[in-house]
Amino acid sequence: MKRYKPTTPGRRGMTSVDYSVLTKTKPAKKLTKKLVEKAGRGYRGRITVRHKGGGHKRKYRLIDFKRCDKMGVPAKVASLEYDPNRSCFIALLNYLDGEKRYVLAPDGIKIGDEVICQEKAKLKIGNRMQLKNILPGSFVYNIELFPNRGGQIVRSAGSSAQAMAHEGGYTHLKLPSGEIRMVKENCLASLGQISNLEHGAVVIGKAGRSRWMGRRPTVRGSAMNACDHPHGGGENRQSIGLRRGPKTPWGKLAYGVKTRKKKKASSKLILKRRAKKKRK
Repeated sequence: MKRYKPTTPGRRGMTSVDYSVLTKTKPAKKLTKKLVEKAGRGYRGRITVRHKGGGHKRKYRLIDFKRCDKMGVPAKVASLEYDPNRSCFIALLNYLDGEKRYVLAPDGIKIGDEVICQEKAKLKIGNRMQLKNILPGSFVYNIELFPNRGGQIVRSAGSSAQAMAHEGGYTHLKLPSGEIRMVKENCLASLGQISNLEHGAVVIGKAGRSRWMGRRPTVRGSAMNACDHPHGGGENRQSIGLRRGPKTPWGKLAYGVKTRKKKKASSKLILKRRAKKKRK
């Protein structure tokens, strides 16, 4: 973690991730593409996600979440790079057949390390294999939910899931949320924990830094007029004044409402639900 001297009010308390471990090179040109900013707008041109817009120009890095078409082909880590499109770092792999690809970088991997994707590989950080061949108690990331579909869960900075047991063609995984879920044992997963563990401890420090990231200001509902938000209105500071608790700008309940479909097919694969957060 990098800390700054309080030379200005914005610098006081500001922190950032230490990027000294990364390679100071430009991204591979063939593995990047143009990224068009939507500013939170959908296909109709209307805002569907609020508080998005502006920010620095970025190029999208093409990440290989599958690696299944490179079974048995060893690769060396050529560089560790920053990716503005995600919270973790990425690694550039040079395969033995000459191809280059970006993958999510696990914590502890170094330049020059050799990794491989196989059905059964050595239990080493960065190796990718089927869940049935991973020892219970091991930590994994970039996990497939369906074979050959690519990693879909546990992909953000510092996250990892723990393999609990193997039973009846499924592997029991404890996810970062605390949920225990069954995943088919022939799905692929990578060994280790995602890099950039300090991402959650970063103190932004000033409003301008949020604007660089493409985050626009958020106005509290209680600061609005009554016609603009259910929490609005009143003189000076007022309580919410609603029987059923906080609401969204559109009048729907904001907290404690279940949004998962009751008849969702994958519900039978969830052995234990995530624990509820205790609100102050």
